[in-house]
Amino acid sequence: MGDERKDQNLPARPTSSLMGQLVRQRQASEVVPAQQQNTGLQGGAQGTGVGAKPGSGPAPGQSGMARPGGAAPNTGMSQGRPGGGGVPATEGPTRADIDKIDAKDEYGSGGHGGDAGPTDIGGKFSANQQLIREREKFIIEQLRRELDTSRLTNISEDTQAQVRARIREIVNSDPAPLTMMEKGILLQNVLDEVFGFGPLGPLLRDPSVGDICVNGIGSIYVERHGRLEKTAVVFENDRHLRQTIDKIIQPLGRRLDENSPMVDARLPNGSRVNATIPPVSIDGPTITIRCFGTSIMSLGQLCEKGSMSVQMAEVLKACVKGRINLIISGGTGSGKTTLLNALSAHINPRERIITIEDAAELRLQHEHWVRMETRPPNTEGRGQITQRMLVINCLRMRPDRIILGECRGEEAFDMLQAMNTGHSGSMTTIHSNNPRDCTKRLENMILMCGMEMPQKAARELIASAIQVIVQISRLEDGTRRVTEIAEITGMEGDTIAISSMFTLEREGRDARGFFKCRHMGSGLPPKFLEQLEQEAVPFKLEWLR
Repeated sequence: MGDERKDQNLPARPTSSLMGQLVRQRQASEVVPAQQQNTGLQGGAQGTGVGAKPGSGPAPGQSGMARPGGAAPNTGMSQGRPGGGGVPATEGPTRADIDKIDAKDEYGSGGHGGDAGPTDIGGKFSANQQLIREREKFIIEQLRRELDTSRLTNISEDTQAQVRARIREIVNSDPAPLTMMEKGILLQNVLDEVFGFGPLGPLLRDPSVGDICVNGIGSIYVERHGRLEKTAVVFENDRHLRQTIDKIIQPLGRRLDENSPMVDARLPNGSRVNATIPPVSIDGPTITIRCFGTSIMSLGQLCEKGSMSVQMAEVLKACVKGRINLIISGGTGSGKTTLLNALSAHINPRERIITIEDAAELRLQHEHWVRMETRPPNTEGRGQITQRMLVINCLRMRPDRIILGECRGEEAFDMLQAMNTGHSGSMTTIHSNNPRDCTKRLENMILMCGMEMPQKAARELIASAIQVIVQISRLEDGTRRVTEIAEITGMEGDTIAISSMFTLEREGRDARGFFKCRHMGSGLPPKFLEQLEQEAVPFKLEWLR
């Protein structure tokens, strides 16, 4: 009786959370299995405490938890009585509910990779893929005994033709039971291994592949139409993968070792490459390749794909012709470089353009064009050439326009200064989520250059240099669209004034899971209209409606 009075006088406790219910349910199922253990408190028919009387376990069919419509089990505390402090009897989640929560989402064709297995790309794998791999290894070993394959990338064209002829001879005389098509695949694989980039060769030749992500020797993904999918391509071992990386960076004079375990490079076709090795990448070497197609997309093609409306393309075209300072903002892989290449086709061919990049990837549609690229420090930590140094130097090279591949640091101050000092029509790209964030990032970059500039002065510099911000994004369905075109109209007090010219509105999804979108114009005349008139560039206000 003393214990019961003590229980009744306990202070009231709040209703338990779902997590608390789950914990108590698990404890009840582990500690008090039905008809097996007696762990109830004194004075209860069933419970979860200690000191229970022998034989006072839970009744058949009970598990120590309250059930709908039944009596609540005794837990040594008053259950729902007036003035009692017990926990109200609640039903925990069922096993079906827990399995539903833990179940993996099946994205199908609308997700990143879907539920399908590795894809067969470029004809690399067939029914006899194992046999083709074995013969490929055998032929490569035979060539290594006959030739020094590590030096075959730097030989003359005549010698290279002789080696190719020898490879064809070995493949054609191979006794393996392969069809003509399979021997063609075997021949291409061997040529890729000797002169190309090994297993990545078929992926690089596939025009539908946008990105190649090598997470390890047996984990290689590609991006198709904005969606990631796993491939069946594999490397033999880490050494094989490292050899492929060396083939990419050696012609560029870059190095990759324990002292410098990260490197940016580019392929002969302009595709951008990033590679890492341990200790930076824990599980082994990695490669990430941003592939560029053989053809450069135009503004018209971007309109055809739905990236922008015809009216938006006309406005951007007028901005380029009218020498409006423009910045393209967006996330990684959103299409900033593609849009910049498309805009370059409308620059006056008489103008001299200088581009500055970390890894040269721009392919401007222009003839009078000088390309400049940064350089990392050497093994002694010397000789580094930064983007800021190149921006300062290119001002002495008589540029009409300066195009900075990506603005990410202290070079932002010098770039904005150049836009304000006779280099109108210059362009750059930046990583940000919207036009307002773009101006904030530029403000932070100005402070990174080490100059003690007041915040208002930095904002005034941005407002006077940048005229138009183009925001581009990769949506959840994998499509890339221009989501906003905004104009910087000046300063309102201490704040940069931004006015939207175009915005993107979503209207649900279609049957394939893609967003239904439309671009809406503001209808307001832009502030740069006077500059377009001075440059004799036609502009129609109806484009903004």
